[in-house]
Amino acid sequence: MNPYKFSGRTAVLTGAASGIGEHLAYDLAARGSDLLLVDVDAARLTAVADRIGRVHPGRTVNAIVADLADRSVVERLGSRIGSEHPAIGLLVNNAGIALGGRFDQVTVAEFETVMNVNFRAPMLLTHALLPSLKASPGSHLVNVSSLFGLIAPAGQSAYSASKFALRGLSQVLQAELADDGIGVTTVHPGGIRTRIAENARVGSGVPEADIEPNRRIFDRLLTYPPDKAARQILDGVAKRKPRVLIAASAKAPDLMARMFPVAHARLVRAAVGGTR
Repeated sequence: MNPYKFSGRTAVLTGAASGIGEHLAYDLAARGSDLLLVDVDAARLTAVADRIGRVHPGRTVNAIVADLADRSVVERLGSRIGSEHPAIGLLVNNAGIALGGRFDQVTVAEFETVMNVNFRAPMLLTHALLPSLKASPGSHLVNVSSLFGLIAPAGQSAYSASKFALRGLSQVLQAELADDGIGVTTVHPGGIRTRIAENARVGSGVPEADIEPNRRIFDRLLTYPPDKAARQILDGVAKRKPRVLIAASAKAPDLMARMFPVAHARLVRAAVGGTR
């Protein structure tokens, strides 16, 4: 498959208002892509779009505020983008939310919200926009999974379930879309310094005394710069890499999980202090 060409093509990016998504937007614009940016945070999304407009006045940037937890919103979004852009070069499913708490400490509704944003929304958008990707020769799809799509630590049942599901879908699509000339990259970021821990939801059954200590533990793991992560993702897209692992905090657990499919769970638990 030939290298992906960013210039002169349209990229659809979810979760574009902060973190990795924000820097993906800046980097995509710098590489010559026009942008459709999607996020639920209207103020931050507008700020990102305005900055790109100032720095790259030649780029077309459209900002769309959408709550990806709502199925009807996602379906309308996919239909709108598909009708307005019958050919797109790149779809990046980056939006995601986190939920802390053991499986018995989260409600079914809380669990489903995470699945809806992290898995159902990318699935629906990809399904809706496949005709537009197929209409653009040499197009590409990126699904941002997680370190927790490689390993599954205690207290991350919903998040890990959603990211493992996205990883599985991505691997199937990689096999299925190759004949259409569409590349697929699954991204597994490690501890990236983003707002995901700050904004993480907490299961309604998690004791108050457990919340802050666990938040501090995971906050200490988030050290990798999001701009560097975004650059690595797009470099991987350019090279048509099927998988991009970002930071040692993803690479080491991936190796550990492959070498010790069962025993690695004990090592992960020890690494995070046996948190519940």
